[in-house]
Amino acid sequence: MAGPMRVTPLRVRRAALLLPLMSAALSAQARPRAREIGVAPGVFAPGAANAITDVAGVRVGHTTVVEGDSVRTGVTAILPHGENPFLSRVPAAIHVGNGFGKLLGVTQLRELGELETPILLTCTLCVWKAADAMVEWMLARPGMQSVGSINPVVGETNDGGLNAIRSRPIRAEHVRAALEGAASGPVAEGAIGAGAGTVAFGWKGGIGTSSRVLPQSLGGYTVGVLVQSNFGGVLQVLGAPVGKELGQYAFRGGADDEVGDGSIMMVVATDAPLSDRNLGRVASRAIMGLSRTGSSASNGSGDYVIAFSTASEVRRVIPSQGGAPPPSRRAVEEVTNDAISAIFQAVVEATEEAIYNSMFKAETVTSRGRTVEALPMGRVREILAKYGIRP
Repeated sequence: MAGPMRVTPLRVRRAALLLPLMSAALSAQARPRAREIGVAPGVFAPGAANAITDVAGVRVGHTTVVEGDSVRTGVTAILPHGENPFLSRVPAAIHVGNGFGKLLGVTQLRELGELETPILLTCTLCVWKAADAMVEWMLARPGMQSVGSINPVVGETNDGGLNAIRSRPIRAEHVRAALEGAASGPVAEGAIGAGAGTVAFGWKGGIGTSSRVLPQSLGGYTVGVLVQSNFGGVLQVLGAPVGKELGQYAFRGGADDEVGDGSIMMVVATDAPLSDRNLGRVASRAIMGLSRTGSSASNGSGDYVIAFSTASEVRRVIPSQGGAPPPSRRAVEEVTNDAISAIFQAVVEATEEAIYNSMFKAETVTSRGRTVEALPMGRVREILAKYGIRP
């Protein structure tokens, strides 16, 4: 029988946790973020927290679910702002690098170009349970009494190597804890929330985040990225062939389990006023950041990007249900095509760094009789130095 469930809500500094989880959190804190060892991709500076929450209003919450010796999974929630997302919708778009996945809510998001719920990330077979719980949570919000349709957006990666995924362990209370515990400021990373059981490049993966702030001359906008890494390939760090040097990479022996399969969810937020059309262009650039880390988007990989804008100029506000009808026209002010290139660059940089953070912060996890080691940071530094990269 499984041991007692352990749920860790949200940010590491919150509330008392059970000792094993506290030890794991402290271990993750002790491991460096990429920038702390000088791995700082690109030319733009990060925001204060170097996280998706540097985009004003965006909040992130985690629930980590650990049961006995076989359940290592969780939920990560990304809320675009502090209001009801159904009544104050943000323009959004998706980009699919490779479509081997179960991204729920995608057709309506594409058709209308907007989000009407938070974004949840979880494990593959828990997508529908997470969606059901979020719908219940949303319907209970003020102003939702007459709502008869809602489009929950839930992404996933398959953590079945470390998680008894067929038990579908995510429950409604886990989803509520992630949604209600979501906060601004620093975001916990590594083997937490939806990243508790994930594996990247054969090492422990997880949740990672990063941001970029453009100079005022380029608009002064903030771009933030959060990833759930669970994919494979040939790991590179700032171009150095870390995976090859460590002897752990796709196709090294030609075996079926070494082809780089897996998935990654990437969420991009910005305060730049962008239409859903240009957010689709923004989302596609995250794939470039992914590729810089060594992914080739293998056949069995689900590589998805969701991008949204929090800018008031493009917000789609509707009245509370049962009130006045929504307006038939709205005024929109948005960034032009000619002014968007710096935002593209920021997305590439922040995605690359977020993936590094997801691995650098993740600690070793043992579950289901398998141990997935954390990326050995001492060796990573040696390899970077060997190839003339001296962060």
